[in-house]
Formats: sequence, structure tokens, C-alpha cells
Amino acid sequence: MEMSGTTLEDLSRDECLRLVGLVAVGRIVYTRQALPAVELVNFALDHGDIVIGTDSGGKLAAGTRGAVVAFEVDSLDMAAHAGWSVTIVGYSLAVVDSEEITRLRRVGLHPWGPGEHDHFIRIAPTIVDGRRLAAKRLTGDDSARHS
Repeated sequence: MEMSGTTLEDLSRDECLRLVGLVAVGRIVYTRQALPAVELVNFALDHGDIVIGTDSGGKLAAGTRGAVVAFEVDSLDMAAHAGWSVTIVGYSLAVVDSEEITRLRRVGLHPWGPGEHDHFIRIAPTIVDGRRLAAKRLTGDDSARHS
């Protein structure tokens, strides 16, 4: 089947969260010294929330404490010029309950970076926005007109 151009589709909240669950790495955007900062992090989904493990004394932990943050994940097919992107905005909260920390250590979140990752950040999605860019397929009738 022939392709002609691309389509841009807005995604539902449920589809966005489903797609977020398919990847292990995203970008967190927060404020550091009154400027935007972006860090690549691995994460886990826990009951619809984003959970990140980090060093309790690090810049990420300090910059996200009780702050509004953005979190972005995507998947791209460079050859097809297609893919999707999801952005989540919400409040980040430090996980302090010892039972929850113990449970989160078992959800399969294993930080990739070096150092002690003794601190968990939970982001509860308030705004969820996603779009998918895909190649538009020509129907049989459209194909005949473009030949």
C-alpha cells in the first residue's frame, strides 16, 4: 500500500499511560537555580504514577521536592518519520513512608546511574498530553488519483 504524507493524532489519557508503560527511560523537567533543567531517568509506573529512584542528596531530589515538574517519554521510528510522544505534568512528592519505600524497591525500578539511589520521587499525573505521528496510507481510490 502506498503512503502519502503523515497524520497527527491526539491520544487519550488512557492511551498515553499505556504507551508510557512500554518504555523504561524518560526525561524529567524541573527547576534548578531558577532555570529549567532536564535529566534522562529510568522510571517505573506505579498505580498510574511515575516513580523515579535517585540520590536523596542530589540535585534532582532537591529540585523536585514538592514542585510541579514535567515528564516526557517518546518512541520514534526515524526511517518512517513516525512515532509518539507523551508529556505528563504533575506535582512531585518524595516518598517517605517506609512501607511504601520497601514496596517500591520490589517493583523492578533499578536506577541505571551510579551511586546510592535511596530516595524515591513520585509524580502524580495532573495533565497528560500525547500525540502520535504516523504515515498516512492511501486507499485504493486515493492511490489511483495519485498515479
